Amino acid sequence: MTIKSSLLFAKSLIFPKAEKRSSARRSFFGALLCIALSVIPLIVVVSITTGMINGMTERIIGLSSSHIGAYIASNYDAVQTPESFMELSKELKSIDGVINAYPEIQASSLALNRNIRTGISIRAVQKDIFRVNKSFNKLFEVTEGSLEDYEAAGGKSAVLGQKIAETLGLHAGDSFRIITTKNVEGKLIPKLTTFKVCAIVTSGYQELDQLWCFIPLETAYKFLNFNNVTCSVACETNDAFSPNLVRTQVKVKEYFTRWANVYRWDQIHASEFENFSSTKVMLVFVMMLIVLVASINIASAIVMLVMERKKEIAILKSIGATPKGITFSFLLTGVACGGGGLLLGVPAGILISVFANQLVEGLEKLLNFIVRINYSLRGIELSAENYVKLMDPAYYLQNIPVTIPAGQIILICVLTITLSLIVSIIPSVKAGKEKPLDILRKN
Repeated sequence: MTIKSSLLFAKSLIFPKAEKRSSARRSFFGALLCIALSVIPLIVVVSITTGMINGMTERIIGLSSSHIGAYIASNYDAVQTPESFMELSKELKSIDGVINAYPEIQASSLALNRNIRTGISIRAVQKDIFRVNKSFNKLFEVTEGSLEDYEAAGGKSAVLGQKIAETLGLHAGDSFRIITTKNVEGKLIPKLTTFKVCAIVTSGYQELDQLWCFIPLETAYKFLNFNNVTCSVACETNDAFSPNLVRTQVKVKEYFTRWANVYRWDQIHASEFENFSSTKVMLVFVMMLIVLVASINIASAIVMLVMERKKEIAILKSIGATPKGITFSFLLTGVACGGGGLLLGVPAGILISVFANQLVEGLEKLLNFIVRINYSLRGIELSAENYVKLMDPAYYLQNIPVTIPAGQIILICVLTITLSLIVSIIPSVKAGKEKPLDILRKN
């Protein structure tokens, strides 16, 4: 039996010329549909999780740790004045691999507005950071006020994260106070400093920026207690994922000798990225189990096709068809079932992924409409806290940055075809071993 004959027989199994009801064909196309329906969520999960992880990673690196972070001892001579600190950052650009360096002083404190108090993370940076730092410029969205006003004002001006501004009930142009400490005759006493909100920003990742308060670097030297601050320089390279990042880290460490601890971004945020990776692996594993269960339907479809086509198998064997040829035909049929499911499932999964934000928004509106009706019937006023949020910005990105990972989708296709082939082996081999005399005698 030639390969061409096997292909023709496989084609007749899927698309028979005789128009008659066939439970085997219904089972075959049912299995194909199951494969498609199981592939769709797998593609969506891979695309959305890849986009979410890439978006979070980009913000963590660009807005928090940068590529390399040098954490400097607060008694180091070069950080005693804002001018010397800025000069130190400029010198770091001469190190091979470092293209930019941004000085920063970090401190934890309390913010006060009327009767509201909350913890706050102070980040004292150069005034033009939102303009000169590409990540700040790209990833921060201004929701109120103007960054130009902040850069021009200087002094006791501040840029707040959206969440901390909402907590304190602040808007652009409002004033609030930061509570720090000062040493008077060996005693620590509280100190209040008033700041004006020039702008309110969001990175779209609330868990990262919910406590951030940006102030000018020069201002930090006037009111912060340097015994309770962290001085650092965020060093930027050409590529955060370059294998040369370790070499650049060593050179920065050699520059500071014993005066600074130098870490790469993947060392500073190791736990977060481990959590991202393990979550994605578990989600993909669960989705692949669904595909595996769906592929079992292919085996049952092949079994039904064998039972329905026993006469044809007997006739083909009687005129010279080989067991291998018959087996090959049914294997092709199983693979075609998996391939057909991919042809339906992959485009549908990609389409849903591309419009994921619109679908989530529409679903949220529908759910909130139902909740509003429910509350109205019960005579209860619906508050903002009771609104349904499918993608809570406190834990996820406000907008899903969908990424279509071509390599991973190709791998999913290969694995699905392989599963289809594996589950088709046993019924296909049994079909090839059918004895024509026994079949013809029984019929």
